[in-house]
Amino acid sequence: MDEKNKQFKKSSNKKKSFSLTTLIITGIAALLLGGGGVFAFMNSRLQAAEQTSESMGKINAVYKALDSYYYKGISRKKLENGAITGMVNVLGDQFSEYMTKSETQSLNETISSSFTGIGAEVRKSGDQIQIVSPISGTPAQKGGLKAKDIILKIDGKSLNGYSLNKAVSLIRGKKGTSVKLQIKRRDSVFEKSFKRDTIPVKTVNGKLAGKDKKVGYIQVTTFSNNTAKEMKQTIKQLRKKGAKSFVIDMRDNPGGLMDQALKMSSMFLKNGQTIMQVKQRGSRPEVYKAGKKYDDGFKVHEKTVVMINGGSASAAEIFSAALNQSAGDKLVGTKSFGKGTVQNVMPFKDKTELKLTIAKWLTPNGSWIHEKGLQPTIKADYPKVAYQAMISTNKTYKENDVSKEVARLQNFLTALDYDPGRTDGYYSTETKAAVQKFQREHHLDPSGTADKQTINSIQEAIAQLVVHSDHAYDAAIKAAQ
Repeated sequence: MDEKNKQFKKSSNKKKSFSLTTLIITGIAALLLGGGGVFAFMNSRLQAAEQTSESMGKINAVYKALDSYYYKGISRKKLENGAITGMVNVLGDQFSEYMTKSETQSLNETISSSFTGIGAEVRKSGDQIQIVSPISGTPAQKGGLKAKDIILKIDGKSLNGYSLNKAVSLIRGKKGTSVKLQIKRRDSVFEKSFKRDTIPVKTVNGKLAGKDKKVGYIQVTTFSNNTAKEMKQTIKQLRKKGAKSFVIDMRDNPGGLMDQALKMSSMFLKNGQTIMQVKQRGSRPEVYKAGKKYDDGFKVHEKTVVMINGGSASAAEIFSAALNQSAGDKLVGTKSFGKGTVQNVMPFKDKTELKLTIAKWLTPNGSWIHEKGLQPTIKADYPKVAYQAMISTNKTYKENDVSKEVARLQNFLTALDYDPGRTDGYYSTETKAAVQKFQREHHLDPSGTADKQTINSIQEAIAQLVVHSDHAYDAAIKAAQ
């Protein structure tokens, strides 16, 4: 399987075939690898399509008519792209998409994790661009973006009608430059600027957990080329430090390469136990089982607990379901995202690509979690204030103001133990006093008015509060003991 991947990468200047070497398991455009059984199936379908080209006569006639007789000149490339895009769009599938050369390049950068941007994994949800999860340690995560946030505008440009990859290309850019996003979170809309940075390549980070030095805590941010290798190295390092059990944090992990999910899952399962199943149209599910071909004989026998939340998607769900259903390991946190379809990438000579949903994947017990997610064994989460919308800094808030923004300010103050007197959105005398107290204790002008500097300081304090109020982490550590 690894050799196939190498051959695929080396063949960028040669004719490329449509094989399962380029499966996608995440709606954010990350490649995954699969079994060879589908290879012949896919190619036979393509050959059949070529042999019945007469059925495309009507499309060809329309193409020629537009090319020859339309009253204004139009490029053939534009007609070609329009025809392909139209056929894909009629599927009504948010995970299938025809990608231009620049969009394909963006996809490939995502796969290798070597790109500059803000670190927010996104998907197309209906006509909207939705955050699946911010990657840990990136500007998106530090700036407070949350799973299921909707991006309405990028640098003032509405995203109505934009493809997923077009939106991604606007968010990305040169390191050090800034991009402003207009975000909708539940019933609120706010703007936030992010400074682009290099997204970290390392996807696995481990340490001994807090006071209990016998529990190894491992965070997996995404499934990229070296994730399984990094996991193996991290497990070995933590064992040397004294870890006797492990907590694997899959929260806000948007997924990625399927071969990495298979390799990692196999490490934690006994040989022969089911990792996942892949079912194509009109065929029986293909079952993937743990074994040496995936894990090279490296096994994790220690007690393991997996953490999930609404940002855990795709390959992260494959791993979590495998350990839960086949190994009996507990899941701690909140319901996962629910991404249960499989995509394949068909590359063309002009460096464009077709990303197409070709199958659905099932958990070891045969469940399809698409749009349902995995349910945790132990429910635990951050405090509710972690999911409140940020306060807009486009205006200043003062005594006697009434708005939803003021209500959010009051909720933040309450969470920080600054009593605002009320939380109904009326900027009362008590609210002013609470703001003044916060300003004095944070070396700000104690005006009692919530200006941009004060709001940003309050929101930074909330971010720190959330980091130190991780109830799911506490529950997982306890379960691993």
